[in-house]
Amino acid sequence: MAEDGIKKIGTVTVNEHDELYKIVDLLNKSLKDRNLMFGLSMDKEEDGKMRFSIYET
Repeated sequence: MAEDGIKKIGTVTVNEHDELYKIVDLLNKSLKDRNLMFGLSMDKEEDGKMRFSIYET
């Protein structure tokens, strides 16, 4: 899926943790100048799981 020049590099499913967003926020702030973007969302198919994705912008 590529929208407005955004390309998904990879996704991994991990166990849910309430502080994972802090890591994603740090990665986004630290690596935006390298055209990388990170995302975190709840897995709609598995309870207690989250999806961590890396994008190239």
